[in-house]
Amino acid sequence: MGSVRPSALAPQRFLESPFREISTSELIEEERLPQYLATRYYPVRIGELFASPYQVVGFGATSTVWLARDLMDCRHVALKIFIHSGSLGEPGELNAYERLARGPKSHLGRQAVRTVLKTFAMSGPDCLVHPPLWDSVKTFLARNPIDRLPSPVLAIVLQQVFRALDYARECRVIHTDINAGNIMFGIKDGIAAFEKFEQAELERPSPRKEIDGRFIYLSRQLDQTRDLDLPDFGEARCGEQRRTQDVQPDKYRSPEVILQVPWSYELDVWNIGCAVWDMFEGGSLFSGFDPEHGTYRGRAHLAEIIALMGPPPPSFVAQGALSSKFFSNQVPPPVSLEQLETNLEGTDKELFLHFMSKMLQWKPQDRPLIFHPCAESGSDILHQHHTTLTLPARKCGKLPDEQV
Repeated sequence: MGSVRPSALAPQRFLESPFREISTSELIEEERLPQYLATRYYPVRIGELFASPYQVVGFGATSTVWLARDLMDCRHVALKIFIHSGSLGEPGELNAYERLARGPKSHLGRQAVRTVLKTFAMSGPDCLVHPPLWDSVKTFLARNPIDRLPSPVLAIVLQQVFRALDYARECRVIHTDINAGNIMFGIKDGIAAFEKFEQAELERPSPRKEIDGRFIYLSRQLDQTRDLDLPDFGEARCGEQRRTQDVQPDKYRSPEVILQVPWSYELDVWNIGCAVWDMFEGGSLFSGFDPEHGTYRGRAHLAEIIALMGPPPPSFVAQGALSSKFFSNQVPPPVSLEQLETNLEGTDKELFLHFMSKMLQWKPQDRPLIFHPCAESGSDILHQHHTTLTLPARKCGKLPDEQV
């Protein structure tokens, strides 16, 4: 006999209990983002129905990701509602997920990238429906008193990220936005965890503030984890051709992005190197902060890279459309990774710095494009990855029926 489809659920009635009102003068959640503008975000309300079957049951992150219940299929999902701004990235996220869905099913990295269950259009933004995840490495770090990942946790993070990026490259997708906020933990015993989350919202509604009819909620924590995923491909680019657009988070921008040297998959490797340093050392390798202007500037970032790695190869500089704007500025006093690394000693330190130096290379072609973290477990991340970085030949070809 075939399986019996569960009956559709009735929508929950939220706000039956009182909630704490937050002062409108107190900045919370997405209001703390550097370029926050309320009109860029769809004014979601907890309890609201979308496309009939999806009822929002809790706030997710930065007013774009919300936990919802699929009333037809009787499951919890995550709704990603696109921001009202065409300037915040290419409209290629769905294309990236379609490519990832067509990739090889036997690849280990396939399980390390997030999938899309459905899509639907709204009045204004569109929405992606994902399996729900738990928490990001960024918020995990914020709750850690030492503000850095222990070696065993970092080993797991790197293993999953390397697998995910290797799979993305097989699918001709460049991520361009790898950071601790985009590496997510999955859910262990998800059904029970989400039921508990939803019941808590019904009994103790989230604190919130109201401004001009728009509610801004404090997020509610889930307390269980499983494995990790690389979930957000909102800034992804197709990899068939080299590009010169300005991508990546400011402090993770690679030399080719700063100088407008045509870039490809290799910039994700630079991105990982910088993110690994942040997660393991508890501080940023580069900031790009220009004291003269009081903000990020490419010239300040480039000066920091030169201070650490020495001057770039002339052949690399010659490829940059913006190279003539740089290299006349003063460079900070030279430093080294060995001086900056404070978390390890002896052989472990030597191996970790060797690992980092492979990813932080001026010339993109000198960075390894594929990582093979073979060990399934263990705390010695340095030995796990020291002998597994390779420089394979570039693969050619494309997926069928691509929508670029």
